[in-house]
Amino acid sequence: MSLTQYRSGPLVTGVAAVAAVLVALTGCSSKPDNKGSAPASAEANLPAADGLLKDSSTAMGDIKTAKFLITSDGTIAGVALKRADGVLTKEGNAQGTAQVEQMGTTSDLAFTVVGQTMWLKGPTGDYQQIPLALAAAVYDPSAILDPNRGIAKVVGSATEGKTEASESVDGQATYRVSAKFPAENLSKVVPGVTGSVPGRLWIAKDNKRLLKAAFDLPAVGDAKGGTVTVTFSDFDAAVTIAPPK
Repeated sequence: MSLTQYRSGPLVTGVAAVAAVLVALTGCSSKPDNKGSAPASAEANLPAADGLLKDSSTAMGDIKTAKFLITSDGTIAGVALKRADGVLTKEGNAQGTAQVEQMGTTSDLAFTVVGQTMWLKGPTGDYQQIPLALAAAVYDPSAILDPNRGIAKVVGSATEGKTEASESVDGQATYRVSAKFPAENLSKVVPGVTGSVPGRLWIAKDNKRLLKAAFDLPAVGDAKGGTVTVTFSDFDAAVTIAPPK
C-alpha cells in the first residue's frame, strides 16, 4: 500500500490523533494551569531552579515506564485533542486511548505501538496496522522517555528557570518551576515548535521526577493554540504492551 493510500480514509483521523496524543505528552502547550494542584505555599528559601531542572532531567532520564494523562482545551496543531491516557516504555512502546474533536464530532481512538508497528482502532471497526514510520514522520513516540531526545533532554535544556512556589500534585509535594524551552530540543518531541516556549514544571521534592508539565504553544497555521496539561505517574511500574488480538 502506498503512502498516499495510507493518508486517505479513516487513517487520516487515526494517525493525526495519535500523533497529537504523543506530541502533547512531551510538551504540547499550556497556559499556566494549577487545576488539580493545591494552592502554592510561600517559602522564604526555595531551592534554585537550575539545580532542580538538572536533577529532574537526570531522574527522568532513568525512567523505564510511566503512565500519562493529558487534558486539553483549544486547537493544537490542527487536531483538537480533548483527553488522552495510557502507558509508555523507554523502548518506545505505547498503549492508550485518545479523544479528539474534528469537524464538530468527538471520536474515541485506541492505539498500540510495539517495535516498528502501530495499531489504531476508531469508534467502529477493527484495529488497523500501519508502519510506525508513517506516524514517526509526524512524531516519533520512542523519543518520549529517551534520555538523549525526550522529556529529560527538554527539562535539562530549560533556560531562565525560576522556582516559584511549593505545591501539592496528587498528594505529592512539588516545587513549581517556570522556564523557557528552546525549540532546538523541544522540537524533537513537539514537531513544528519554533523560538523559545514558556512553560511550568512541577518537580517532586523527594525524587525530583516530573509529575506535571504545562507549556504555551503558539498558533500554527489555522490552529490557534490552546491549553494542555500533562501529568506523569506510576513510574517504573511493570508494563506489558503487546499487539492487539
